[in-house]
Amino acid sequence: MPDMKKKYTEEVRSALAAKLGITNVMQIPKLSKIVISTGISSSMERDAFAEAKKHIGAMAGQEPVITKAKKNVANFKLRVGMNVGVMVTLRGNRMYEFLDRFVHNALPRIRDFRGVPRKGFDGVGNYNIGISDLSVFTEVDADKLKYPLGVNITMVTTAKTDDAARELLTMMEVPFGE
Repeated sequence: MPDMKKKYTEEVRSALAAKLGITNVMQIPKLSKIVISTGISSSMERDAFAEAKKHIGAMAGQEPVITKAKKNVANFKLRVGMNVGVMVTLRGNRMYEFLDRFVHNALPRIRDFRGVPRKGFDGVGNYNIGISDLSVFTEVDADKLKYPLGVNITMVTTAKTDDAARELLTMMEVPFGE
């Protein structure tokens, strides 16, 4: 069992229920999935998708998929079916292992890090954070990065409000700043 999952089941769940005043154990907020995604502009070369897939796969521990455009957008010279990005969805043990590596290894390596922003919540309990440089992850070799690559990390929770989700992520050791 991953350390973060053990922490959630043994400590966080009971403390969160007491703090939020929840009596039904099924209503206690939990992390349901983590989505890691990146968009790649059409001006980059074709091998940018293969490289992004390789690096995000190494970072997540799971094979990512290449996303395709759903609509035509003339201003971006985009047609239906063109490759536009790379994404991976993590659930279960892999999700908790990634969260552990993200919080304890990657975030402290960010230059001038003072905590993740509090404004990343979407109103229904999900949290988004953008990482502009992929080299903060120890699994990615910075020397092998040909293209600058940033990722968006979305933590989807079962919380109904942003306050409950913030409390859950704080107890899961996500360091919130200003």
